[in-house]
Amino acid sequence: MKSLLLLTLVLLPLSSAAHAAPEIGKPAPEFMANDTNGRHVMLSELKGKTVVLEWTNHECPFVVKHYGSGNMQALQAEAAQDGVVWVSIVSSAKDKQGNVTAEEANKIIADQKAVPAHKILDEDGKIGKLYDAKTTPDMFVINKEGILVYKGAIDDKSGFNPEEIKDAKNYIRAALNDLKAGKPVEVSSTKPYGCGVKYE
Repeated sequence: MKSLLLLTLVLLPLSSAAHAAPEIGKPAPEFMANDTNGRHVMLSELKGKTVVLEWTNHECPFVVKHYGSGNMQALQAEAAQDGVVWVSIVSSAKDKQGNVTAEEANKIIADQKAVPAHKILDEDGKIGKLYDAKTTPDMFVINKEGILVYKGAIDDKSGFNPEEIKDAKNYIRAALNDLKAGKPVEVSSTKPYGCGVKYE
């Protein structure tokens, strides 16, 4: 009984660490999944490239703000030109707002004229919970060494009026520019805003 209690105490910190939020300056949590076109995506295989993870839900007004204005698509295109791998992730559970099939997701991409490298449907929420993604959008930037260098909001204007965008400081653009210039990311963590991720 005593040894069982000791084993439990030893294992407790390990189980807590397994669900801890990812930390800036530490390796980004590994994940693998097929995207909406059936292509395999594994984070460790993207080493050598900067990666952006974007949590999304096409029905969320904050997401509509950034896609309806063309802001997110412009950012994706800029990133792609610099060889950045942009991964959009939908963690909406079955029968929850934003849950879509692969076909529906691809139609949304086409309708939005969005250009992510991959879109992943994370219906069971495993990747979302691994990254402690809280909102749509919630954004993460991972450098070429696989280290998490930014997590949080897309910008510093937390309303859902598209007019705010022109005066906003875009944290993702700033982080990517810092990395491109070989500098440390100046703003590495902010509080994300948007709709809550629709986990089960």
